Amino acid sequence: MVCTFPFHGYLLHMKKDLYLKETNDIRITVRPQFLHSEPAHDGDEYVFAYKIQIKNLGKDPAQLLWRQWYIHDSIGEESEVEGEGVVGEQPVIEPGRTHEYQSFCILRSPRGYMEGAYQFAREDGSRFTAFIPRFFLDTVSEEPGDEYLH
Repeated sequence: MVCTFPFHGYLLHMKKDLYLKETNDIRITVRPQFLHSEPAHDGDEYVFAYKIQIKNLGKDPAQLLWRQWYIHDSIGEESEVEGEGVVGEQPVIEPGRTHEYQSFCILRSPRGYMEGAYQFAREDGSRFTAFIPRFFLDTVSEEPGDEYLH
């Protein structure tokens, strides 16, 4: 199982599935999408995209410093991805503002899920964690009327 950052260049057909979690005045919203499957030399690979929205509900700016993802698939493979920021950035999110990005993950099975956390810092140097909701990755076909996102 491999997850890669960043994800660019696709017109995403996003499912209506929406996952949301609020922690420490940060609201994280996730919309996952199955893109396609490809045969690989050692089995099939399933490519999923996801769009993340991070909204600062607090009264102070918050800088996203670190990410940690836990990725699970339906054949029992698990992996952890961690590193600085998201898609090469450590954004400062002002009160009431939202930071958005898109990325993708490649699984070795048609179903799985991801979850994790972001570490933030306030201007006073204090740090806190905001949890990413568990969201499911599934190859089930989309329903008509789903929205398109760039």
